[in-house]
Amino acid sequence: MKSTATSRGRRHLVIPDVQQKPGCTTDHLTWAGQYAVEMLPDVIVVIGDWWDMESLSSYDKGKKSFEGRRYVNDIDAGCQAMDAFMAPIRAEITRRKKGKRKAWDPELHFTLGNHENRIVRAVEDSAELECLMSFDDFNLEEHGFTIHGYLDVATIDGVAYSHFFTSGVMGRPVSSAATMLNKKHMSTVMGHVQDRQIAYAKRADGARITGIFAGIYYQHDELYLTPQTGTSTTWAGVWVLNEVNDGSFDEMPVSLNYLRSKYDV
Repeated sequence: MKSTATSRGRRHLVIPDVQQKPGCTTDHLTWAGQYAVEMLPDVIVVIGDWWDMESLSSYDKGKKSFEGRRYVNDIDAGCQAMDAFMAPIRAEITRRKKGKRKAWDPELHFTLGNHENRIVRAVEDSAELECLMSFDDFNLEEHGFTIHGYLDVATIDGVAYSHFFTSGVMGRPVSSAATMLNKKHMSTVMGHVQDRQIAYAKRADGARITGIFAGIYYQHDELYLTPQTGTSTTWAGVWVLNEVNDGSFDEMPVSLNYLRSKYDV
């Protein structure tokens, strides 16, 4: 296997919203890690909402479904999922070092989502929780991730990544991939939305720009989704962006079903 970096650009792997919670399987995250080893991306971007943090949900508080939720269980669920994703990647990095093979050590980026940001809201509402819960509980730096704040923009090889991009003074998420391109005027990739969208445009100098709503990457059902928008009817998968250079790339969606058929043997 050779490095994917060429004179025409680098390869990015994008992991959409995982929303991991206690009791949910991590098989698909192992598959994503195995696929990363096969594709050897130069950059891996986790777009946020990896942790669901249902114990801090303000929408469910007081409902019957809220009973039994615990912060520590939410943290453990997401950390175990991250361990499952990173295990094949770390094993391959180590194998190459021990065998004195060509090194592979991808850049790792994590853009915090609104679910992770529930920690900030909880501390703001109850100051006594300060120092008892924080983003440090995610252990992302131990895995080697560069952490980008909630709604901060990580620009990598000319592509802007954030959990979502806003439109208007109220800071609401953009309504479509096409609107995102019209507002931001550069290639952009975001999560947050529960299905995928893609749009294309060109800059004034003729360079191609692409906007992607990355969709989801989980197998469980979310109670707030309807039968018409639930997991069974929504695209789930990861994205490979090939030859990324100055915002231009060739996108390749890779479905969860494909990864299941490839690695669940």
